[in-house]
Formats: sequence, C-alpha cells, structure tokens
Amino acid sequence: MSFAWAKQYEPSNGLMRWVDEKLPLPRLVYNAVGAGYPVPRNLNYMWNFGVLAGFALVLQIVTGVILAMHYAANAEVAFASVEHIMRDVNWGWMLRYAHANGASFFFVVIYLHIFRGLFYSSYKAPREMIWLLGVVIFLLVMATAFMGYVLPWGQMSFWGAKVITGLFGAIPLVGESIQVWLLGGFAPDNAALNRFFSLHFLLPFVTAGVIILHIWALHIPGSSNPTGVEVKSESDTVPFHPYYTAKDGFGLGIFLLIYFAVVFFLPNYLGHADNYIEANPLATPANIVPEWYFWPFYAILRAFTFDFILPAKLWGVLAMFASILLWFFLPWLDKSPVRSGHYRPLFRKFFWFGLIPCILVLGYCGGAHLSPWTIALSQLATAYYFLHFLVILPLISSFEKTEPMPYSITDAVLNADKKPVLGENTSPAV
Repeated sequence: MSFAWAKQYEPSNGLMRWVDEKLPLPRLVYNAVGAGYPVPRNLNYMWNFGVLAGFALVLQIVTGVILAMHYAANAEVAFASVEHIMRDVNWGWMLRYAHANGASFFFVVIYLHIFRGLFYSSYKAPREMIWLLGVVIFLLVMATAFMGYVLPWGQMSFWGAKVITGLFGAIPLVGESIQVWLLGGFAPDNAALNRFFSLHFLLPFVTAGVIILHIWALHIPGSSNPTGVEVKSESDTVPFHPYYTAKDGFGLGIFLLIYFAVVFFLPNYLGHADNYIEANPLATPANIVPEWYFWPFYAILRAFTFDFILPAKLWGVLAMFASILLWFFLPWLDKSPVRSGHYRPLFRKFFWFGLIPCILVLGYCGGAHLSPWTIALSQLATAYYFLHFLVILPLISSFEKTEPMPYSITDAVLNADKKPVLGENTSPAV
C-alpha cells in the first residue's frame, strides 16, 4: 500500500546515506515495518497473530539449529541422542522443551491467524495472493512439524511415520512405490529418519522464503481491517511504527508469558507419554495419534469406514488433503461484496455456531480412542465441514442481507455511535 502521505525514508547521517545508496536495506525495513508503512487505524489484537507466527518461526529455527548440533539422525542412536540433549548438554533440556512446545504455540497462532482471516474474509480481492501464499505456508509448516515429530524416535514417532506414510500406499497403482520411496525401504528405519531430518532442517528456511513473499504481497494492497472498508484518506491510517510495533510488543509479551509458563511448568503436557519409550516395531501403541494440531485432519481421515467405488482408506486420504486444498478456492467461493463478518449476520451465525464447533468436534475425535460414536461424530463433522465451504458459504454470499457499513475507517472509529452508512459521506474534511 503506497500513499503520497506516507513518510519518506531520510537517512540521519552520512554512513546511513551511503548504506542506503549502495544497498537500500534500511529503506526496505523502514517501508515494511516503520513509519513509512501506513496501516489502518482500527486494527485490533486479532492482527497480532501474523507477527507472533513470524516470531515463533524464528524461535523454532534458532532452537532447531542448536539442537541439530547434538542430534544424531541414526535409528540406532537417535533416541539416545535426545536423552543426551536432555541430560548432558548445557541447557539442552530447555532448548528441547522450547522447541517441542514452540511447535504447539506456532500452530496456536497460525490457527488463530487463519480463523481471523476466515471471519474478516481476508482472502477476498485484492488480497487473494496473500491468502494463497498463506495456505502454502500452512502446508509447509504441517510437513515440517510431521517430520520433526518423527525425530525423537519414540513409539509415537515410529508408528506415526508408519501410519502417515502408509496413507500414500492407498493411491492406486503407484501408491506402494511412493511409500517405499518416501521411507527408503518397506518400513520406517535409518533411511527414513535421515530423509525426515534433512527435510525438517531445510523446510523452515523454505517457509521463511514464502513468508517474505507473503509480506511482500501484503504491502501491495495493504492490510485489511475489522470493518472491511478500504482506506480512503490519510485520516484512515497511522504509521506502523510506533503505533503497531507497540501493540505487537504487548501481544508478544503476553505470548511469551504463556509460552514460558508451559516450557517451565508443563513441558510435557502437549506431548504424548508413549514417545518417551524407544521405538519398537514389534509393539504397537494402544492408540496411535499425531500431535494435537493434526487431530482435526486425522479425524477426517478416520471418518471414512466403508468402500464406495474407491477404498475407504483412499477416500480418507483424499478428504484429508481436500480439507486444506479447498481453502485455495475461498476467494471465488465467497462472492459477498462485504468482507467483515461484523456486518454479515447470517455468515456470523454459521461461523460461530457451525464451523467453529465443527472443527472443535473434529479435534476431539482425532485425539480420542476409536469407537462407534466418535466415528459417527467424525462423519457428521466432516460432512458439515465440506458443506460449509462448498455449499453454505456460496449460498450465504448470494442472498444474505448485510448490515449497514461505515463510510470509512475514520467514521467507524470516531463516529461509531452515529453509524454512518456507505454512500453517506460524513467523513471529516482532510
């Protein structure tokens, strides 16, 4: 978002002028997160989660690189090397707990970031590319997290790798070959562990590159805002720094308080006890489950229990991947001209009382023991999930009667009680 009223970068001394002339990195930073980047003045704390996700990624990369210095990607000693980190490496226990719990907190802020985008329709024009790159980032983070879960080489690590890679075996004709290629053999072993360690180390840097594209795409149309009304004048914006750097700093402080409380007082709460047992191909755990942030998708996978034209297992695999891939089509499925859920009463009801409970039910069923009623719940929730995005959302956007919207961001902030309506220009002269 580029405006004539945006403050221009002016180096304060000769050295900075020379640096800016030869390599305009200071100007780039200033225009990206400084006073040179005007932002809608009405952003609330739901807009903190992008910064928190970026911080969480940096935290994961830093702790991961240090842990990689002491980890041995060998099936014979991988489990022992993790115990070595915990017991013998200086502050190794803290680094490992910080990394393991950092993954959970990373997904917490990512999911909140996604739900904010869904409620405020951040996927709509002119921000489609921002949303599409965000979905790519989510897929990369999921792949990275799965491969990282395999590395401790405990019972859940081994059997999780076996179950998830076994999904590819459901693909007709080529599935078994793909599974063998992924594992480097017919079962998870040293070759698979080496592959997963290499990719787990590499993918966060790929993710960081896509995040740079994501931020670049964001700066073209500018940030969305809770009203969904585009910026009309200088009075609608404030500089990103110091207004939102302060706001993001406060959000980061709250994030760190909760994060370190878990790291120091509940470090194993979000993990699985069976992963403290060394991998044993001859002993199957009673309930094989992935990490909690995969539970909704795991529930969709397990919801298909009977063959219909295709094997049930293949239907589950297709549905699991489709549940994420359909997000790529949201900019074209939701055709409502109104972005913000605050002005869409019917959309709001289906979002809070339909989609959110549906995802919570899927999360519960994904982590629960298999039983007839959890399978039935998974099937109902899976059906509603796809119904919501493919049927309900397009229908709502076609006939929903929306509420009056403010004329501008300034009116929404300063004249909230008067409820100015789009088309009635009551904004102050600028």
